[in-house]
Amino acid sequence: MQNLYSRLRNFKLPQKDEINSVFNTFSKKEQIVFILLALALLISTISILETINKSLMVKVPLRGGSISEGIIGTPRFINPILANSPVDLDLVSLIYSGLMRKNPDGTLFPDLAEKYTISKDGLIYTFTLKDKVYFQDGKPVTVDDIIFTISEIKDPIIKSPRKIDWDGVIVTKIDNRTIEFSLKKPYSSFLENLTLGIMPQSLWNNSSVELNNANTSPIGSGPYLIKSVVKKSSGVIDSYKLESYKNFILGEPYIKEIDLHFYLNENDLIRALEDGAVNQISSITPLNADILKERNYQIDSSVLPRVFGLFFNQNKNLLFTNKVITQAIDKAIDKDKIVREVLFDYGVVINGPIPPNMATYQKLPEKDNMTRELILQDVQNSLTKDGWLKDSDGFLQKTTTDKNKKKTTVTLEFSISTGNAEELTKTAEIIKQDLAKIGIKVDIKTFEIGNLNQGVIRPREYDSLLFGQIINNESNLFAFWHSSQRKDPGLNVAVYTNVKVDKILEDASVTIDEQARIKKYSQFEEEIKKDMPAVFLYSPNFIYVISKNLKGLSIDYLISPADRFSNIYLWYIETENVWKIFVNK
Repeated sequence: MQNLYSRLRNFKLPQKDEINSVFNTFSKKEQIVFILLALALLISTISILETINKSLMVKVPLRGGSISEGIIGTPRFINPILANSPVDLDLVSLIYSGLMRKNPDGTLFPDLAEKYTISKDGLIYTFTLKDKVYFQDGKPVTVDDIIFTISEIKDPIIKSPRKIDWDGVIVTKIDNRTIEFSLKKPYSSFLENLTLGIMPQSLWNNSSVELNNANTSPIGSGPYLIKSVVKKSSGVIDSYKLESYKNFILGEPYIKEIDLHFYLNENDLIRALEDGAVNQISSITPLNADILKERNYQIDSSVLPRVFGLFFNQNKNLLFTNKVITQAIDKAIDKDKIVREVLFDYGVVINGPIPPNMATYQKLPEKDNMTRELILQDVQNSLTKDGWLKDSDGFLQKTTTDKNKKKTTVTLEFSISTGNAEELTKTAEIIKQDLAKIGIKVDIKTFEIGNLNQGVIRPREYDSLLFGQIINNESNLFAFWHSSQRKDPGLNVAVYTNVKVDKILEDASVTIDEQARIKKYSQFEEEIKKDMPAVFLYSPNFIYVISKNLKGLSIDYLISPADRFSNIYLWYIETENVWKIFVNK
């Protein structure tokens, strides 16, 4: 062993002259073979090292790059108090932050808040602000700013669309970083109210909210701030250039700049995309989305919590009190055809009042394995059994005799009132055609949306209404189905009354435990299906044409189109390769 150690100590690498001496002893052929083997060894070694290096590398987002997006509309109220139009809501989502923020999957997590607690009775919510949170003008975000924002919303003179979220909520400052919200009764969706963007009191306190210049030059604490604005000669805003806010509390966004361009209509929007003025657009019709997809534009889409259906008004047409008739209408309508031909598959069939993408209620629609021919035959048989027979024109009639032996003949017919939007008129026409096949006569009445709301929906002047409900959270179901909401300004357009459903909705809205609440809403859905006050048709998709090099976007769960920006600070375009050991976990 000592000899071995001794030899190792005395070992020396051969000198250059020694190597040359040995190499010169090789024949010409042996030299060529040696050189080739040496090259092969070198190449294979480099290849192995490159493979090892790649296996240790990972692609990560790099800050930089820009996107340009086209939006229909003109900014007017870029503030969380009055924002109601899609364009204003988009900008609010980019510029402001709330105590809470939505994840792409619909769950909530603290944004400006460091932590929060909820009392056992669900009545007291206590939030603590994160330390060193700043607005985009460098001023700190304080509890006073939160109280100011909510107070303005609650002011009846301002008429904020968010006022209903805060009625009856008492807001108390505990200290400079702690705020308390006291509710009169538990409200299961209250945390969603805390996504409300917080406005700097110093900027808004000295003039009315409606007239403040900050409506179009806003300052928030969100991921992006306004860098510059371009106006038309008329003074109307043409575009905004936004830049990433370095002190955004959740981390500086990866994408450096966002250009927002505003257009009057969808035709102008699509023209801007095709001309290269913008590389992203949204909220386009399924037909245009289908055309753009054929032209290799990248389309992303997600089901929205919208419930489109045919809502029956039993007070105007007594035929709808007959469940044989309403069930026949439900079965006879080819919902798959509507989704296929009207929505170009940018939507899903629904069979109940709860949207399919509501986080805790995701269900697959019930599928009937019968062919359309067998379904229609089954419907026809049920109507014949109920006494309905076709007349010479092919429409169903029923003759009844009263106690005085007086005969009355009734034709199975009703009207559908709806808006003049192409999607609705096409859907109504398919419904009319489907029902004609089984002998039900339908008259379609279309209205401009303003006239539909004022002259038809508010006074409940319709047999049936082809309409869409926007369900932002579970609690909205109360407004659409509780009997107290049957008359204007209530939204119960089916004029539906069921004491059991009323009780379920009342209990569910104050049930904090999620599993218990899910059970109640499942009971609600079953009751609605039994009573058949409406035929539920489809939920449409939000359609987004996006830049092909955009990464990090997630729109699997959207409540409103503006929610697509909820994780925009994680979007990225540029990347770099780094070793895995240097990636933050």
